[in-house]
Amino acid sequence: MSFTRRHTLAVCLGALAGCAGSSDDESASETARTTEERSKSDTETGTATATPDLDLREANVVGVEIEQESGSQYRFDVTLHHDDDGEEGYANWWEVETRSGEQLGRRELLHAHSTDPFTRSETIEIPDGTECVVVRGHDQTHGYGGQAMLVTLDSGATSAVKQGPERNTMRDIECP
Repeated sequence: MSFTRRHTLAVCLGALAGCAGSSDDESASETARTTEERSKSDTETGTATATPDLDLREANVVGVEIEQESGSQYRFDVTLHHDDDGEEGYANWWEVETRSGEQLGRRELLHAHSTDPFTRSETIEIPDGTECVVVRGHDQTHGYGGQAMLVTLDSGATSAVKQGPERNTMRDIECP
């Protein structure tokens, strides 16, 4: 099954603004947010709306789009929101893992991306039988924290989760 990537205008503009003029060739949890906090259409298309209570000192995952490329290969388009201009550190990677915490892939980020949301992509192999994954952000100063995203692979639906400062498993949190 193939998924189309749909980005809102705000996310696209944020991604462009965050990297304007640069070449970017960079090759359990505390509280699950309820579906009512996002619009139904956002959940169905695989994006989630950033909530006003985000701590921008943390690397917050505010959107995830997926597309199955072939077999067990999935392209992840992940949008992070972090105040890279606010401190010396910046959002330095995002990763995809199983709900029990096994890392499946990581996208390294090699420079700051301003204060606007920005999107970076990576193709990651997902083991057969995996139905739901976790996408987490990380920053140089605070490590984990902020908002992570649970993603159901067959539908692309997402659910925002406040992950806290530790890399806790999310096996007990229901997937969207």
